[in-house]
Amino acid sequence: MPTPAGASVGTLSAASAAAVTGNASAVARAAVQAAASGASANSAYTVQQTTLANGTVVREYLTPAGTVFGVAWDGPQMPNLATLLGSYFPQYTAGVKASHAAGLVRGPGVVENSNVIVHSGGHMGAFSGQAWLPQALPAGVSGSDIQ
Repeated sequence: MPTPAGASVGTLSAASAAAVTGNASAVARAAVQAAASGASANSAYTVQQTTLANGTVVREYLTPAGTVFGVAWDGPQMPNLATLLGSYFPQYTAGVKASHAAGLVRGPGVVENSNVIVHSGGHMGAFSGQAWLPQALPAGVSGSDIQ
């Protein structure tokens, strides 16, 4: 498992990997199937927004150095979470399976551990979620900022 700082996440970012602690170039590669719709910034991080071909919007949260520490999505279809979460996807699926087995969650679910936090849900035509690396959050930024 890569360490949060500077690790490449296959896709917990820009439609995938730059996602959480990766580099933003993954977003450019994802743009083959999406159209970039803008970016915004504050002093602690920059948000790069991409609209996928299916209409789902993915926002990557990047440090000033370009490291992705979080991603959020919303739209008519779920993004490919395997691509978005990258190397963190196995932790996500294991967490969801454990929650389902325990009867705690139905549907996409919530996974929270010290390495990655993923909240995903919705219904046909309206899906949303957030994912972030707790140890990679910049000073003064919390998981609630990933929207």
